[in-house]
Amino acid sequence: MSLKIRLARGGAKKRPYYRIVIADSRSPRDGRFIERVGAYDPLLPKDHDDRIKLDEERIKHWLSVGATPTDRVHKFLDAAGLLKRDARNNPKKALPGKKRQEREEAARQAAEEASAAAE
Repeated sequence: MSLKIRLARGGAKKRPYYRIVIADSRSPRDGRFIERVGAYDPLLPKDHDDRIKLDEERIKHWLSVGATPTDRVHKFLDAAGLLKRDARNNPKKALPGKKRQEREEAARQAAEEASAAAE
């Protein structure tokens, strides 16, 4: 059985509230879970104490058993000091898309041709 530490959404429409749960990876996101080990309220300010609540002892137990956290939960555990998360690096993220690069190249060539014709 593949265990995940993940978020299960609750709350009303437009008012999300997440439970941090241990669940089988095949079960639905908001469906059956084994144990609730924390909560996350994204509507609270980032520096609020109740924004993320973790049962650290139980999380350590499940990590030792072999549960793997999802990316978002991994960030929470890293902030709490329970698990180390490597920084990600995506150098292509800031570059414009392919079509925009083609348009800019065409505009640059047109400007060069116009300046050459003016001379």
